[in-house]
Amino acid sequence: MYYEEFEIGMELRTPRRTVTLTDIVNFAGITGDFNAPHSDHEFCKTQSYGEPIAHGPLVWSMAGGLGYASGITDGTVVAMLGVDKWRVHLPVKHGDTIHVVQRVIAMRETSKPDKGIVTFDREIRNQRDEVVQSAIATNMYLRRPPAETAQG
Repeated sequence: MYYEEFEIGMELRTPRRTVTLTDIVNFAGITGDFNAPHSDHEFCKTQSYGEPIAHGPLVWSMAGGLGYASGITDGTVVAMLGVDKWRVHLPVKHGDTIHVVQRVIAMRETSKPDKGIVTFDREIRNQRDEVVQSAIATNMYLRRPPAETAQG
């Protein structure tokens, strides 16, 4: 979506994606984060979640991929500018299916005529529609090229 296609208050939903144990293991391998909650099955049995849980940044990254899959950011996002008030509310386990619901809460033009900034109140939800993570996310988007704006 181009900057001009967003509106304050607009709610956008992504497709869903199921988190797998392979995702968790691969993320641990890529990042080197083999902390017990993500990789030690015996430790996890002693915790309330009972089994390895996804890394918080893994879930956030998957949410970014879901934004791409939805077409919201495909070919128009320029940069992620910030993530504020990021909170992890519930663990995400393998087999959980997540999706993103985000509402546009602010927009502003930049000094560059071809770019604009959009801020979202973003929630990552599981298959029970429980919020597992939330944040305020700000991205820079391309503005619609002048030729496309004139055509409509």
